[in-house]
Amino acid sequence: MIKKVAVIGGSAGSIRVTKTILENLKIPEQSAVLICLHRLQSDNTTGLRDVLQYSTQIPIIEPNHREAIQGGNIYLAPANYHLVIEPDLCFNLSSSPLVQYSRPSIDVLFLSASEVFQENMVGVLLTGANKDGAFGMKSIRINGGMTIVQDPTDCFIDTMPKAAMSITAIDHILDTNNICNQLNDYFKDIM
Repeated sequence: MIKKVAVIGGSAGSIRVTKTILENLKIPEQSAVLICLHRLQSDNTTGLRDVLQYSTQIPIIEPNHREAIQGGNIYLAPANYHLVIEPDLCFNLSSSPLVQYSRPSIDVLFLSASEVFQENMVGVLLTGANKDGAFGMKSIRINGGMTIVQDPTDCFIDTMPKAAMSITAIDHILDTNNICNQLNDYFKDIM
């Protein structure tokens, strides 16, 4: 039974930030973390998963179509597929058109997750050069979830966090280290 979920999205400069977050992140067995980072369309290898896995002992999985979300895991959107969360807590891998010039799209993951998990989720939007994720953050907020953006002064490119901040209220604007601390606090009550 999944009690809480964190969704993390990012683009330019976000791999370094994601690795730092994962280094100290603690995930209870009843929770999962879902990550969508913009990737090259031609990246059909597990290279990004392997790079991120070096930062944590928690399993990082690129899910298959219709794979069920299991607690205690980190899931990474595969290259060239949108990662959609279905109401039965299974993944749907979609090759539908690009959203905000991207597939996988942060908005697609955030919007679907916000409808399924509602107040039992936190959305984190990191550094990036387009507006992908802004509408997803708004949906998370509308559905009762917590919103976190990387502090624009801490970003490699601040377009993504600023886009979200321009259309919805953000609960926390934090630098990289404090994002991890906030996520650990969020999960703490079910550890």
